[in-house]
Amino acid sequence: MTAHPDLLRTPLCDLLGCDVPVILAGMGGVARSELAAAVALAGGYPTLGMVREDPALIASEVAALRRATDKPFAVNLIPAATEPGLLDAQIGTCLDLGVTTFSFFWDVVPDAVERVKKAGCKVLHQIGNIEAARRAEAVGADVLIAQGCEAGGHVHGRTGAFALADSVLTAASVPVVISGGITTGRGLAAALGMGAVGVQCGTAFLATTEAFAHDYHKRRIIDATSEDTVLTDGFVLNWPAGSAVRVLKNSVTAGFGDRLLGHDPAQIPSEVIAYDGDTPRFRQSTDSPMRTTTGELEAMSLYAGQGVDAVTSVVSAGDRLRYMADDARRCLSELQHG
Repeated sequence: MTAHPDLLRTPLCDLLGCDVPVILAGMGGVARSELAAAVALAGGYPTLGMVREDPALIASEVAALRRATDKPFAVNLIPAATEPGLLDAQIGTCLDLGVTTFSFFWDVVPDAVERVKKAGCKVLHQIGNIEAARRAEAVGADVLIAQGCEAGGHVHGRTGAFALADSVLTAASVPVVISGGITTGRGLAAALGMGAVGVQCGTAFLATTEAFAHDYHKRRIIDATSEDTVLTDGFVLNWPAGSAVRVLKNSVTAGFGDRLLGHDPAQIPSEVIAYDGDTPRFRQSTDSPMRTTTGELEAMSLYAGQGVDAVTSVVSAGDRLRYMADDARRCLSELQHG
């Protein structure tokens, strides 16, 4: 008796060692070991969000993830937005720990990609436009993640996810993953149907029990619709000028009025509105509220993609991934059989 092939099995599964072609986005602060392990154990591919984190935290989170599962994973770093000395230490720590896959984002930094490639590692590179896709592939990226402007968090381009992916699929010779606004099995099926090898999801996994995000942020996600999100560079402290993010509307975005873009971080006062332990968090910074955050949570960066309409409850990451996978299989089966 011949087994039916899994409709979700793609080359990404073979390349990364996962069962379902869904990557957990490397959300800074949110995608820690607990969430990464839950996604891995449910068959997806986890990314630890270690953007600008201390190497000691990277080491402890990698150790915690490995205690929870022996499944493969990536570590997400952002070379272009990290002080060079810290980036050097981060990469060095990851290599010393035997991390075999890196996920990079924002501007392509050839030295960073080439360093980890020389060490025998795989590189996933998220890009927001076709030129960045070409640069990332030229320096050795193994997978391109085409991020559309529907995505929550930092958004590098201004093109929709599927329109960008169509261009990248035409131009690239490496596998392409689609990211931005995808929170359902229909989105996953659509991505596979157009030739991508998988999707990357952030918002869908932020509203889960294992995410390190604050419960306030999770509640705002499940109550929101796509019209409650805005793209703005007003939350830009700690990042280069012009770095846009997609967030939920709040008192800060209301204060921007029609001027959602064009904010200069040099002109933004350093006003403390919250704390993580002894660490202050500033109004209009890129920091979103974590489990450990206290203060004016409403005024912080509440990241969310335009796929929030379908995220209506906080569930386990494993359940969310299984729902998505089952729905995608149903959609693909219906397409196959009319």
